[in-house]
Amino acid sequence: MSKPAEIPDNTPPIHVMAGVVTDVRGRVLLARRTQGRDLAGLWEFPGGKVDPGETPEEALARELQEELGIDADIGEPLIRVPQQMPHKRIVLDVRHVPTHRGHPRGLDGQALAWVPRDKLPRYAMPPADRPVVAALLQAERYLVTPSPYDMSDDAWLAALDAALATGIRRVQLRAPDVGQGRWRTLAAEAVARCRIRRAEILINGDEALAMTYGVGLHLRAEQLKKRRKRDFPDDLRLAASCHDAHDLKRAEMVGCDFVVLGAVNETASHPGQPGMGWARFAALRECTSLPIYAIGGLGMDAMADARQQGAQGIAAIRALWPQGPSQS
Repeated sequence: MSKPAEIPDNTPPIHVMAGVVTDVRGRVLLARRTQGRDLAGLWEFPGGKVDPGETPEEALARELQEELGIDADIGEPLIRVPQQMPHKRIVLDVRHVPTHRGHPRGLDGQALAWVPRDKLPRYAMPPADRPVVAALLQAERYLVTPSPYDMSDDAWLAALDAALATGIRRVQLRAPDVGQGRWRTLAAEAVARCRIRRAEILINGDEALAMTYGVGLHLRAEQLKKRRKRDFPDDLRLAASCHDAHDLKRAEMVGCDFVVLGAVNETASHPGQPGMGWARFAALRECTSLPIYAIGGLGMDAMADARQQGAQGIAAIRALWPQGPSQS
């Protein structure tokens, strides 16, 4: 695990480009780091450092030519991951490489592997590459449901259906201020509807309920602080809400699969309380290899900024929950 720190040191980060090179079967190319290099033996997305005077796109094209012997078409950004290493800081700037000419070869003696996307998590990778795999495979929107306390069950479920219809594929079922009996019944129906849409489900705070339905668990920040180990099935997601470097360190220690970090901006639920801002978010991003969702006063128009700061995507209530008559 990378060393946690409240604020990374002032050493300028090394700008490193990496490409998600794919073939006609949709497989992703990985390269194995050679002996004598940092993190030797680990698999990574191919690429290298940006030289002075180069644009990021030029640097990636050059590196792929030098390392693999291919003429690559550099596509859209995927994610930009700031990461603090034991002896340096890097920013891993990842781009899609949808097409290329030539057959990739390990020109530096590195082993190569064409990997089906769903098999990527099986490969041991440097810390900065873990969020890249998550960005490729996991949902970029994490819906946190509002409490149904002032809504009918039918209206709340209709709004959930509407959210799922927009393509939401990761949902945190959360219901503060609702009686346990009502919530268990409502949660059972919500789980069923999410499964029909093949959306991943996590229950906020209630481990027994999560185990009952065989779904993931999202730990509140106060629950995370008391947890000493994962103690939750490996085939179910474990996530947590984090606010600082200490939370991130504990989330990594207990084996969380991803976290939510914020608030980035001031929120309607906490007016007058400023958010941490993107600079602080990026500094904390450096402290962990966990996939992170940004939360707090963010809409879908912040997705590009979130990815540029190393976030998996956006977690939100208002921005992802349908607004309108269905809530009345």
